[in-house]
Amino acid sequence: MKRRQFLQAATVGAASTAIAAPAIAQSMPELKWRLQSGFPKSLDTIYGAAEVMAKFVSEATDGKFQIQPFAAGEIVGTPQVADAVGNGTIEMGHTCSYYYFGKDPTFAIGTALPFGLNARQMNAWLYHGGGNDILNEFYAKHNLYGMPAGNTGVQMGGWFRKEIKTPQDLQGLKMRIAGLAGMVMAKLGAVPQQIPGGDIYPALERGTIDAAEWVGPYDDEKLGFAKVAPYYYYPGFWEGGPAIHLFINQAKWKELPKAYQAILTAAAGYANADMLAKYDARNPAALRRLLGAGTQLRPFSPEILEAAYKAANEVYDEVSAKNPDFKKVYESVRGFRNEEYLWFQVAEYAYDTFMIRQRARG
Repeated sequence: MKRRQFLQAATVGAASTAIAAPAIAQSMPELKWRLQSGFPKSLDTIYGAAEVMAKFVSEATDGKFQIQPFAAGEIVGTPQVADAVGNGTIEMGHTCSYYYFGKDPTFAIGTALPFGLNARQMNAWLYHGGGNDILNEFYAKHNLYGMPAGNTGVQMGGWFRKEIKTPQDLQGLKMRIAGLAGMVMAKLGAVPQQIPGGDIYPALERGTIDAAEWVGPYDDEKLGFAKVAPYYYYPGFWEGGPAIHLFINQAKWKELPKAYQAILTAAAGYANADMLAKYDARNPAALRRLLGAGTQLRPFSPEILEAAYKAANEVYDEVSAKNPDFKKVYESVRGFRNEEYLWFQVAEYAYDTFMIRQRARG
């Protein structure tokens, strides 16, 4: 569905209801908000979701509610976005919740857990499995109101300067990977590094790090990782369906007229669907180009995946024992995931497996 069609559908109820002009004027004040993205403009899909959302809101309010997106670092750095929104320096942020893992590990679950939900399951949990509510109970402690506003789909396992065949090959490996995934990799002997997207390439080029994960073929091609790390691994088991969040200052959210809250929620929902659709449409051609240029595609071995799965569950037990907020949200995700795969193994997995075999036959 095109964005304009979606917008028309979302607003048809309001358009078809007769409301006195003074009432409309009172409920639609002129507002100008600033949105700090956690991503550079060069990554047009993940950064572009903020622009898509802002345009939606402007058109739905006849320009009365203006949101101006700023690229990473233009107001504050990506690591400071959550604090800047919470303390009112800016009204909104569009970023990954897990970037703020250092404040509280519970932030990581808002984006993705290693061996967690895929993109469809993440949306199902957020919208209909209580995920939004349980996360916002936590976010409220940081003066934030959150809603999903993007998803990349399952990510790649990253770029490596040398081949990784067994868990032993991870010993001492310096890898750009953050949050809970970094804790999992540390249990396997790797040395996690938290590096912003724009700084990954020079770190790989200089050998400061041995490996790095980002998103997937479309973004990774833009960032040029193939030039300095030839081995491209899959799947990114730490990000099966990572959600990108819209964070809003809680007081500002409560002050918004109900009409603006509804429009902003619809805009975030559209951006959420649009980002995933764009990545799904753009990744295949990008992967073909990377392989054509010499990238070596490699699967993580079953031994590595099994070791990582065991390490992940150990991390969750350890963090849950110390952090009641994390335990509450994690248990919600874990229970939902297990139920989802009861269904997905019957329908999605069976269908996709068959269709993949058909593709191989030409």
